[in-house]
This record gives sequence, structure tokens and C-alpha cells, in this order.
Amino acid sequence: MKDIVWTRIDDRLIHGQVMTQWIQHCGANEVVIVDDGVAKDTFIQMVMKSSVPKKISLKVFSVKDAITYLTGEPNNEKILILVKIPSVLVSLVEAGVNITFVNVGGMGAKVGRKSLFKNVSASEDEKNDLRRLIDQGVKVFFRVIVTESEEDVAKYL
Repeated sequence: MKDIVWTRIDDRLIHGQVMTQWIQHCGANEVVIVDDGVAKDTFIQMVMKSSVPKKISLKVFSVKDAITYLTGEPNNEKILILVKIPSVLVSLVEAGVNITFVNVGGMGAKVGRKSLFKNVSASEDEKNDLRRLIDQGVKVFFRVIVTESEEDVAKYL
């Protein structure tokens, strides 16, 4: 099993805050994006790779391929997992990927979502997915930026 040091839901995936603060905070040397759409879009992958410091490895997987990779033999990488939506993490956890906690950072407002906490919004399905993670023993918390303290997601569901 790979060494997962941080798992974050952030619908922007790669952006300045992730690259400058979260990677340093968790000591990751590899970012794994799990998103079926991004896994098929080589142009977006190229843009993302150009945004990642050279010393950080970036891998982009579909959910299926991420399960295979993340349950594989360790390779001395310290992995930060980034996903856009909670259902991806439900799939990973139910497939045996060892995710002990989830940092909910950025889920922006859009049709079908209601505000939960600060800039985090979720649909009913997404709230149910967060509950499923909690029910499976995963610690799920809001922490939009590194300097904030954790806020238990369960209180807002």
C-alpha cells in the first residue's frame, strides 16, 4: 500500500495554494489526481504538470487506475491525493485504499449545491458521500487553508 500523507477534496485540483502550502505542510513529494475526466484530457494534464514544481511528481488517474496504483507496493513516495468530489473517495475507500482522513477544502457553489461551511458547498448526494466516508471510519474535516484549524464535517451534515 502506498504512503498517503494527505487527502483533499478541492474542485480546483492544482492551484497556487495547493502547490505552495499544502504540499509543504504534508511533506508530499507526489501528487495523485483522481478524476475520470482529467485522466482523459491530455491538454489539461499538460497544463497541470507545468504548474507543479519539478521536485514533485504528478500522476493523474481514473478511479479504476488509481485503485490499482494506490493499493500497490510502496515506492518511497509521500502522496497527496486530490479529488474534485467525495464520491471518488468513497470508491477508493470501498476498494481498499487506506485513506484515514479527508480534508474538505474547496467545493464551490453551483446548481444543486447548498452552502455548508465558508466557501464549501455540497449537493445532497455529496453530503451522503461524506456521511458514507465518516461511517467507514474516515475522519472528514473542513480546512480551507493551511493556517486554519480543522472543523468536523459531521456537524454540518
